[in-house]
Amino acid sequence: MNTIPFQPVRRDEVSWLGTTPIPAAPYYDPAYFELEREAVFKRSWLQIGHVCELSGPGSFIRREVEAANASVLITRGKDNEIRAFHNICTHRGTELVQEESGRRANFSCRYHRWTFGTDGALLSAPDFEQFNLAKADCGLLRVAVEICAGLIFINFAPDPTPLRESLGDLTVRLEALPISLATNFTEYVYEIEANWKLTYDNFQENYHLRFIHPRSSGAGIGAENPFGYAAGFSFHGQHRKQIIWSNPAPPPPPYTLSLAFRQALASAAAKGHVLTPGPTEYFALFPNFFLLGSALQPFSQMVMPISATRSRGVIRIYWIGEDASASERFAREALMASARDVHCEDRDVILAGQKGLSSGALKHIHFQTQEALCRHLYLQVDAMVQAYKAEDLV
Repeated sequence: MNTIPFQPVRRDEVSWLGTTPIPAAPYYDPAYFELEREAVFKRSWLQIGHVCELSGPGSFIRREVEAANASVLITRGKDNEIRAFHNICTHRGTELVQEESGRRANFSCRYHRWTFGTDGALLSAPDFEQFNLAKADCGLLRVAVEICAGLIFINFAPDPTPLRESLGDLTVRLEALPISLATNFTEYVYEIEANWKLTYDNFQENYHLRFIHPRSSGAGIGAENPFGYAAGFSFHGQHRKQIIWSNPAPPPPPYTLSLAFRQALASAAAKGHVLTPGPTEYFALFPNFFLLGSALQPFSQMVMPISATRSRGVIRIYWIGEDASASERFAREALMASARDVHCEDRDVILAGQKGLSSGALKHIHFQTQEALCRHLYLQVDAMVQAYKAEDLV
């Protein structure tokens, strides 16, 4: 439970971010999006999966990263190391793997049967002696990959800043979360005709809760905090965090959802997981990933840009241990269904926002105190875009 009286974030606490209007064009302009591709998505750590998806040697996942015009193959080698590669054969660039996931001893290109090991090394190629090449020089093209809290991150930069250095003081807190122990997850994937920042911003401000989620926000709105505002913000370089206020006396949820919560709590207790009620930490990791550090159901979303006005969201709830019974399976599916219901309440206003911005009529948008995280994201993105543009002038 909350142990101190609720105090909303004060305007002076975030005034250092500025108060001026934000240009509207970066939320729909194709030229700005192309700059984001180069300046942000080809140079930042991108959350791409979880180690539980690579359960043993030979397991792999494929991820499409449209913002970087890339397909990425992530493997667990015979030595148990996780590696990432561009999903292209080094012979003539043919896409190497088409499945989303699986397990293989090696990867063979369907075009000319160049075959690679799970460590990316070229193992064989028909008539290879005709190429005047060395196999050692023809391995798959590496992509930087690092792990934090069980989460897999990739970076397309040739020599990126180490992930933990980028995360800074958030590293220890993230690695203490139960998501690091997750063994599986429930996933919901959607596409939406909206800019990635506009989509992401919806999930990092509580200013809209009482208007869009009056039915589903009982746990985050109460007499002490009638607007459901965050209990605190903090900023960590390019990243940011907020404390999600928790109603100490929430209204009872619908009967079916109540059953799901009780079963989930019982399952967690049976597995020896101690759940302490109280506020939830929300980690917003630059550029496009956020995580709710809930002890009961770690919840994450990655918003991947597809174009200037189209995005793909990947929402996950992570679990520790397999479903031990039909009741536990029901609880997990019901909790994800609840999260999907809340998202459906958001979808129309995100689409309406994009339609309005794409008209070009509005030259600026406005952020207030409770939207400080939205302003911070824009400022971090634009700083990288402007730095990238300046490189061309040198």
